[in-house]
Amino acid sequence: QVQLVESGGGLVQAEGSLRLSCAASGNIVSINSMGWYRQAPGKQRDMVASITSSRWTNYADSVKGRFTISRDNAKNTVYLEMNSLKPEDTAVYYCNAEILLYGSGYIGRYWGQGTQVTVSS
Repeated sequence: QVQLVESGGGLVQAEGSLRLSCAASGNIVSINSMGWYRQAPGKQRDMVASITSSRWTNYADSVKGRFTISRDNAKNTVYLEMNSLKPEDTAVYYCNAEILLYGSGYIGRYWGQGTQVTVSS
């Protein structure tokens, strides 16, 4: 199977910065798109940023110019650099990846366990 392990969340003051990491492990053949989603209390889970295997990126309008997504294909890891954080960025952040596993025959979509990001005003 596969595991996505996130790290880097925490409490930060407004205008501060955090860097999230998510490492995928398991019987991985290849990883297509990787991304970050977030879910605030009482709200739906929304896409924050995504990056393809060829490093094309896509961002939610609310984070453009403040967040940067990147990946290290050799380490099966995706990062989210978050700058100029705002209280409205407070949420649980989830890592997501489209992964082809050995013996599976198909590309599955996998989620991390989530990491809390809290931005105080």
